Amino acid sequence: MSGPEIENLIKIMSRLPGLGPRSARRAVLQLLRKREALLGPLTEALIAAREVIKTCTTCGNIDVSDPCTICRDPRRNSSLICVVEDVGDLWALERATAINGTYHVLGGTLSALDGVGPEDLNLTSLRERSQQAGEVILAMNATVEGQSTAHYIMDILARPDLTISRLAHGVPVGGELDYLDDGTLEAAVRTRSTLG
Repeated sequence: MSGPEIENLIKIMSRLPGLGPRSARRAVLQLLRKREALLGPLTEALIAAREVIKTCTTCGNIDVSDPCTICRDPRRNSSLICVVEDVGDLWALERATAINGTYHVLGGTLSALDGVGPEDLNLTSLRERSQQAGEVILAMNATVEGQSTAHYIMDILARPDLTISRLAHGVPVGGELDYLDDGTLEAAVRTRSTLG
């Protein structure tokens, strides 16, 4: 139906999150139809990114410098570390301008089914960094793996002079109770706060 180059491109694209074989095929067809406007600039951008993007040795973020822009920012509260599963979570919190501290990217979550243990996550440097911290916020996803990882981190970092907190779980802003799942409703009731 098409040459091996096109099939290989489709195969590679289908590995991206949110793109299955059909979506990858449509994306490749669009790239090939608009070679000058899309394919050429995309190729150049990917090559440039491969050459200049680095992983921050302090927090695990990706940036063009090491340490990253966030870790070098003197306006940040360096005694506050927000622990996230991956770089996408860090970027989401940054977009929301919710954290004025620093971050620590774990690189995943503990998962016995997937064979991911503590040694597979960026925990050693977190332990070291937490020695200089006053608070660690665990911003894990509300999944079984995320919560298991949060509990594990609480155990390994526990000391009297360190505050360990986690993001609240529950009803989202604009959410309607009737449309929420039971787990979200239960978490919202459990983590309720008093008014006034």
